[in-house]
Amino acid sequence: MKIALISPKGPLYRHRGGIFKKSLRYQPLTLTTLAALIPDELSAQVKLYDEGIELVPDSLDADLVGLTVITGTAKRAYELAAMYRAQGKTVVLGGPHVTLMPQEATQHADAICVGYAEDSWPQLLRDFAHGNLQPAYYQEPGFSLDRPDMPFARRDLFDKGQFLTQAVFEATRSCAHDCEFCVAPSAWGRKQYQKPVEWVIEDIRRFGQKKLIFVDLNLISDANYARELFTQLIPLNVQWFGLSTVLLAHDRELMELVARSGCKGLLLGLETVNQKSLHDAKKRFNGSVDFKQVITDLHHLGISVQGCFVFGLDHDTPDVFDATVEFALDAGIDLPRFAVLTPFPGTPLHHRLDQEGRILTRDWELYDGQHVVFQPKGMSVQELAIGHERAWKEVYRWPAIMKRLWRARNFQPLALTANMGYRFYAHNLHRFYTCDWPLQAMPPRVASVPILPADKNKIVCG
Repeated sequence: MKIALISPKGPLYRHRGGIFKKSLRYQPLTLTTLAALIPDELSAQVKLYDEGIELVPDSLDADLVGLTVITGTAKRAYELAAMYRAQGKTVVLGGPHVTLMPQEATQHADAICVGYAEDSWPQLLRDFAHGNLQPAYYQEPGFSLDRPDMPFARRDLFDKGQFLTQAVFEATRSCAHDCEFCVAPSAWGRKQYQKPVEWVIEDIRRFGQKKLIFVDLNLISDANYARELFTQLIPLNVQWFGLSTVLLAHDRELMELVARSGCKGLLLGLETVNQKSLHDAKKRFNGSVDFKQVITDLHHLGISVQGCFVFGLDHDTPDVFDATVEFALDAGIDLPRFAVLTPFPGTPLHHRLDQEGRILTRDWELYDGQHVVFQPKGMSVQELAIGHERAWKEVYRWPAIMKRLWRARNFQPLALTANMGYRFYAHNLHRFYTCDWPLQAMPPRVASVPILPADKNKIVCG
């Protein structure tokens, strides 16, 4: 049996034409995990394709083609699926978008995997081998990641030279919080699934690299699990980067343990500097933390901060962009990142905006966090699109970069390299916007905003 596994990309992130460069790209864990889950008795040959690093061939030497799909790549995934099915290939779709939109996805595939695939994917392959493929496979009701016999990801199947790093790991999945715009609780619920700490440590030991990335949505969601993991990381003498919520600020002992375990950088979902907007996103717990203080505390422990903000919440007005940039500079955020609020299908945000008649398009290709696909409340579509791009440019001007890193006392080469990568991203966004639907196609209340010069029209929805 020959299997091809593909991670499709939307235009913004695609190889040869996309915006992300190697300095901002780490190896995806999904495909290497799926490859590891292929049953040994099938003696399958497997090839992995990531459209972020290479062009996917128009013709594949494969019996079965599997594609992992997020909303922003759904359009591309469906295009590839149609092409390969026309060639007689069996096509399987899985991933977050398929889990959220199974009825849509099943129209484009011979079979779909809904939910986490540790059990369903091997069963699907066995069924395919025996000529008994079913149209849909679902996550087991008693699903758990507490399985010591779980195989380790096949990182060796990718060319390491194509990525900033291959040392990408996962200890947990999903998150206990219910932020309105987040895909995780809608797709997988609020229970955090945890791999045995011993298994995670062995995975790190086997791979043998000293600089790691954890892709967990919230490593500190379960403080007891986090303490066990961080304690066992200490003897490994590694440096790692991961994601957390600002609630880490309420547990100084845990924060210090994070530092001792080798943490050198955390991505924090700060979301907004507008307190009313935190309520919009159902992220009220962020309001319990002084953002500047937690950033200062992390810097004192040698931990850099990637601060993520969302524009377009209902209480956001046009002054939110300058206020956010000013905060990022004053707080010394090592690596600020901005996104446009995106109502992913299946989320409470999408349901609410749909009921309010504020969804402007269901072209999933535009659901990439950098395009405006809904009608904001406190500003026009154009104001949100232009303000978002301006914030990127302002915070990644050279003086702004120097000011932030000076305040953070972060003089590491990696910090400058990452900022240079995001500077390229910020100053080239206008070249990569993909929206081509005209103002005339928008609802009257949107089309009535002033028309921009021709070279700016394309960013009305991005």
